[in-house]
Amino acid sequence: MSAYQAPLKDIRFTLNQICDLEAVLSLPAFADTDGETAEAVLAEAGRLAQGILAPLNRQGDTQGSTLANGVVTTPDGFREAYAAFRDGGWNGIPFDPDYGGMGLPLSIANACAELWNSANMGFALCPMLTQGAIDAIGAHGSAALKQTYLENLVTGHWTGTMNLTEPQAGSDVGALRSRAEPAADGSWRIKGQKIFITYGEHDYADNIIHLVLARTPDSPEGTRGISLFVVPKFLVNEDGGLGDRNDLRCINLEEKLGIHASPTAVMSFGDNEGAVGYMLGEENKGMRCMFTMMNTARLAVGIEGLAIAEGAYQHAVAYALERRQGKAIGATEPGSSAIVEHADVRRMLMTMKAQIDAMRALCYLNGQALDLSRQHEDEEQRAWYGQLAELLTPLSKAWCTDLGCEVASLGVQIHGGMGFIEETGAAQYYRDARIAPIYEGTNGIQALDLVMRKLTMAGGGVVRRYLAEMRELDRDLADGGADFAATRANLTAALDSLEAASTWLLGAMADDPNAGAAGASPYLRMFGMTVGGYLIAKGGLAAARMAGNCDADGPFLAGRVATARFYGEQLLPQVPALLPSITAGAAPLFAIEANLLVN
Repeated sequence: MSAYQAPLKDIRFTLNQICDLEAVLSLPAFADTDGETAEAVLAEAGRLAQGILAPLNRQGDTQGSTLANGVVTTPDGFREAYAAFRDGGWNGIPFDPDYGGMGLPLSIANACAELWNSANMGFALCPMLTQGAIDAIGAHGSAALKQTYLENLVTGHWTGTMNLTEPQAGSDVGALRSRAEPAADGSWRIKGQKIFITYGEHDYADNIIHLVLARTPDSPEGTRGISLFVVPKFLVNEDGGLGDRNDLRCINLEEKLGIHASPTAVMSFGDNEGAVGYMLGEENKGMRCMFTMMNTARLAVGIEGLAIAEGAYQHAVAYALERRQGKAIGATEPGSSAIVEHADVRRMLMTMKAQIDAMRALCYLNGQALDLSRQHEDEEQRAWYGQLAELLTPLSKAWCTDLGCEVASLGVQIHGGMGFIEETGAAQYYRDARIAPIYEGTNGIQALDLVMRKLTMAGGGVVRRYLAEMRELDRDLADGGADFAATRANLTAALDSLEAASTWLLGAMADDPNAGAAGASPYLRMFGMTVGGYLIAKGGLAAARMAGNCDADGPFLAGRVATARFYGEQLLPQVPALLPSITAGAAPLFAIEANLLVN
């Protein structure tokens, strides 16, 4: 595989020129962090990605994690890599210094997560789940739970998991059967089986803290009757030391399409007396607590889609530059041309690059909105950015993971027949990417969330406000002259289509909710492509303005302008074509009886 290079120029440009990192760093909560600190953190995170994680990526794929006699062994080098990650304090970037964290903005943590996932997604899944557990315990835990668990989780000495899915339930969490019985000492005894538990068992850390959904006695049916419990692998003594092994075990590791380095466990709780657990939050309010963790994880999964796309793109570019085949039109040098000179290969590479730039901007903007929603001094601004973060989260998760698969598939295509051969490494990106549209609520669920919950916020007012904000770029695009004329026209058409689709859905769902469900997925794609077009155009304009500076990096900025124009002129025109699919209603989907679909 080609050597991964941390795309720090693009990351810095996105944070500073498309998003507004300065506005985040100016908040009192981040008074101790400045631009120089952010630069240093990103540079060091890039070195960790390039020097330690990326060289293990292929090893992790071919060797995988194994289970023997109840013990999981991760691939060679991964345990040592985790020790370097832990000892560098990397797990604690966005968390409270009182618990051993760095106290930096989520905006910076997300950029670091991109680097680590691009370098080695199988590795990076472990800290991603740990960080979600920290969020849930920090938001809903009692003082005792925080004191017992947070510092070791924040510092990475312990890791965390999310235990939702069961064999019979799948995405229908309300159908779970795991039970929790009260114990005399105030704790609970958990019994049940969970599947698809990422890093449910491993050899990185001394303790694993499982967050487990289960039902208490006489709880209501469905999601209204679910509670959330903290269930440690090893019980924790009053002095903070580890005690007895809890009644839980890994009974199998799933054989997966990709991410082989990551042990995906089938976990059994309570084979004997019951696993000791401690309720997190209120009884029967487990889904509310879990969504604190899941919303963090959904953005993190969107970043995984972005990250895999970046890795696949770098791999494809390296191959296209060295592989010689055929003669490019107009070529005069003797012999075959490098395939990068062929128009269709160049089209694929530009499509990959433009979509990556748009995905990065969306995910980083989502993180910035979360930072501002939590730390802005003005209450109204906090409320607005909270709504914006809610709106952007299903876009980040679903649109970016769908594109992650598409970009990785283009990477295989650029390699031609060799892309289908494992030894080139292109296939690993494709296989690894495919789980992300399924993680943390499938992308169909994200589309339903966008239409049923996010579009309807404030009676559609949140979407209308953001549409108006995106339309404000029109004046700047007009000032950009002929270079951005086509982008301006295409962005206007996309925004008009998105507004029309939003208005239609709001009206149609009042009479027929299934109409919204039928149009949800194309609506999410339309929304993602439009926001991506808006953000990448914003970046292109910024690059064009910066190019006149005598200290500017001319080739880099010219590339940003060219990529923005490619997106605006080649990809954005696809948006209006989605409108008929969104507004067709449910009838075309159900025109054939279910029993006739077989034939």
